[in-house]
Amino acid sequence: MLAIEWRGFFPDRMMMVAERALSGHLDSNALKGTIDTVEIAGRYYIALGPLQLLAYIPFAAVPDLQLVGGYLTGLLFGIPAAWLALPLARAYGARGAAVYWIAAFAAFGSLLFWASVFGNVYNLAHAESFLALTLFLIEWAGKRRPMPLGACLGVSFLARPTTILAAIPFGLYLVWTRRSDLRAAARSAAAFGLPIAGAVALYGWFNWLRFGSPLETGYAISVLPQSLQDRRAQGLFSIVHIPENIRLALLALPDRISQPPFFSASPDGMSMALVSPALITSLWAGFRDRAARLLWIATALVAVPVFLYYGGGFVQYGFRYSLDFTPFLVALMAVGSQRWIGWPERLLVLVSVASVIAGICWYGGVS
Repeated sequence: MLAIEWRGFFPDRMMMVAERALSGHLDSNALKGTIDTVEIAGRYYIALGPLQLLAYIPFAAVPDLQLVGGYLTGLLFGIPAAWLALPLARAYGARGAAVYWIAAFAAFGSLLFWASVFGNVYNLAHAESFLALTLFLIEWAGKRRPMPLGACLGVSFLARPTTILAAIPFGLYLVWTRRSDLRAAARSAAAFGLPIAGAVALYGWFNWLRFGSPLETGYAISVLPQSLQDRRAQGLFSIVHIPENIRLALLALPDRISQPPFFSASPDGMSMALVSPALITSLWAGFRDRAARLLWIATALVAVPVFLYYGGGFVQYGFRYSLDFTPFLVALMAVGSQRWIGWPERLLVLVSVASVIAGICWYGGVS
């Protein structure tokens, strides 16, 4: 509710689309000229995924809830994701007080907290994906049932398509561990892949309904500010974008201002090490542990399209797209927690929590 207090109520574009979807349409004239919209034959569509739209539809069906629905959707996914941080930490080896410190970081010191608080359809996608990936990682550390694993990745894909690349190392390892029984391996591969294939098909159908092609997500042809159009003209995904994205993710500093405190968060983004410094403790996991290797490979694969993408995410606190691989880093923090000294890691968690809370106050003031 703080988001409403700071920012007030405003028309939510996805709520407008959700209201139209209830009558069988995916377009809305209210989208005309707004960012990330696409005009097709005089109809205007928003270039966002199906899972965000589905989250809005229950609120669109109740007129009295439409104004608050955009704010509540992020919380509906962010709160359970934060709640599951405790079992996630335990599942990957954290013990004693470290469990609670890692869970506190995931819930309040990562950008999950920031993304969940404010009514924003872009942030909603991250909260949805974070929850799905957290459920995936808990299932992987537990019963490791192929179909629930595939379902979690399929849901994550519908929110943030980049995260589907995590299916490569986990899927291959799942089949490899059952290679002694070819039938069991084949059944596992099918059960793992079927829900993922279903999610891909659903996304393709959603794209075909809007843009006439299952492969067109709309991001390559949507309305953008001129500066972003110039970057996208170099390629939706291109190696030319890597240096700027690395700068935003690892090196970007706050903006300097003339009045106290003389520094302000940059709306373009800031270094992950400044915003959530406790993520550094994921390095404690090393690469020798089998679970750590899988998690690092998944992190790297999901990060590839993030760093190749033309846009870094504006207005944002920190590097918003890092949420695509943050759940894997939280699990790595748990793996490496046995090497914790104690107070340095706890201090990093406290600094992360204070930083994200400061980011929420800042974002509430600029939005």
